[in-house]
Amino acid sequence: MSSPTPVRQEPEQTLAPSLHTKPNPGRLSRLRTKVTTRDGWLGDYDYAWLCTPRLPFGNHKRSRQPPFYALDADLPLVLAITSGLQHALAMLAGLITPPIIFASALGLDSATSAYMISASLIGCGILSLVQMSRIKLFRGYYLGTGLISVVGTSFATLSTANAIFNSMYNNGTCPSTTAADGTVTRGACPDAYGKVLGTSLICSLLEISMSFVPSRVLQRIFPPMVTGTVILMIGLSLIGSSGIPNWGGGSNGCQTLPMSGDFALCPTIFAPRPLPWGSPEFIGLGFLSFVSILLTELFGSPFLKNISIIVGLVVGCIVAGAAGYIDDSSIKTAPAITFLWVKTFKIGVYPPAILPMLAVYVSLAMEAIGDITASAEVSRQEVDGPEFDSRIQGGVLSDGVGGFLSALFTVTPLSIFAQQNNGVIAITRCANRSAGRWCCAWLILFGVLGKLAGALLAIPNPVLGGVTSFLFASVAVSGLRVLSYLRFTRRDRFVLAAALAFGAGDLLVPGVFTHLFDRVRNPNHALQGFFNSITIVLSTPFLSAGIVAAMLNLILPHEVAEEDDAEVGVEVDAESQTQKEK
Repeated sequence: MSSPTPVRQEPEQTLAPSLHTKPNPGRLSRLRTKVTTRDGWLGDYDYAWLCTPRLPFGNHKRSRQPPFYALDADLPLVLAITSGLQHALAMLAGLITPPIIFASALGLDSATSAYMISASLIGCGILSLVQMSRIKLFRGYYLGTGLISVVGTSFATLSTANAIFNSMYNNGTCPSTTAADGTVTRGACPDAYGKVLGTSLICSLLEISMSFVPSRVLQRIFPPMVTGTVILMIGLSLIGSSGIPNWGGGSNGCQTLPMSGDFALCPTIFAPRPLPWGSPEFIGLGFLSFVSILLTELFGSPFLKNISIIVGLVVGCIVAGAAGYIDDSSIKTAPAITFLWVKTFKIGVYPPAILPMLAVYVSLAMEAIGDITASAEVSRQEVDGPEFDSRIQGGVLSDGVGGFLSALFTVTPLSIFAQQNNGVIAITRCANRSAGRWCCAWLILFGVLGKLAGALLAIPNPVLGGVTSFLFASVAVSGLRVLSYLRFTRRDRFVLAAALAFGAGDLLVPGVFTHLFDRVRNPNHALQGFFNSITIVLSTPFLSAGIVAAMLNLILPHEVAEEDDAEVGVEVDAESQTQKEK
């Protein structure tokens, strides 16, 4: 069988015909060959390798590596479809988690919650197509990266939105009732979600404007010290606020173990088998999902390893369903087919959330720069020079535009979501944008199927917690990986220590800044809004840590490069050994 020469990069300008010319006969001929021949469907890719388990004690040597498919190489249809499915499944858990957490925090009904999941999937599919396109605008500016840079609901928004929701419930913007025993029950508050969307929409203009700042300037203002700290604190804060509480039974109020009310048992007293928070049954379900991820990494094929998070969800749901922990009412009430704007939210602006949301978009730009660099590296593209700078500019611009459009899509900011997908590229050796486009098609299909959203919503909290704890921990590890690029000079250690003092302290004692301005008497409306903004920023670990790291990095002078103590110690030991030998 003849090889399709997969590593050959075709010129980018030949990918699409001109709008004012007739279709290229050669292009039509290639399309006909692809859909009518075995080589066009299968190529010479080793599909057996993709689906063969790799035992930890087996021989992993391969006589032949799979070919590497560059951005615009000729890709067999089956490989494009299966690689796209891997990308979609690899990011699925990360895409459904934020809307589930938002809906739970605001007490929304199952129909609205299922719609939020579908809207997130559809919005991610549409805006990922934009991010992959790399559309030339004017004067050398682009929209998109031209890489497999998929987008997803930002975890940074998740942490900040929870602080915003808490502020709204505390100041009476959202309804809540207090029982005789002091138990506070929060009512449904869809308007709070609409205010977050509206605030996000106007704040996205900041990231759009940042995209026109030279990328080298952005990288100098936000070096790995700042971006790594922010990503690390995002992952750690989500483990504490969502992952582990859901693992124990729920993060919707039942973890406080109230004596009465709907949340006296987890997830609520109306669940099929409600139990107190932290019950052995809940811990066991979450542990089963967690262990399933580990076993998939040990014994799974490359295909299964790429979707190990989904394997954990499926195994946990099977056992939970057999044991009677799944409530299927969300599946029954979900529509068979859905789309954007089937449900809408009253768009508004919450002034105290403006300052925190601006900080979120700065962090999204920082994350985008790091993710684009990683995607270019794994796709065997240049990570320096004018072309790479244009990918950074186009990616940040698309990220900002995505934040604006996602609010119109009734979805919180969608930003570059490349961690799991870069792993898929590295394992399958397929960086082709055709696989990325099929990933977008799969995501849109998953979103349109309303019953699927209902099924995802029915996942028990312990199963979701066991999986998301691993997922959020992988985010924290990504932050550590970014920090590993530091030389860890005395200046680096000082800045990092100061930033983590704020971030880790806020994470371990969440309410330390909540009452900061309680003793200010009768502040006017504007001043109270400013106080609320400061409280939200300080109460969000990654924002407080990121601000301290960025400010100190700009203020503290750089030291003259010195050898690390460890290196000096090695040289001294070497000299001593030499003297002994003499």
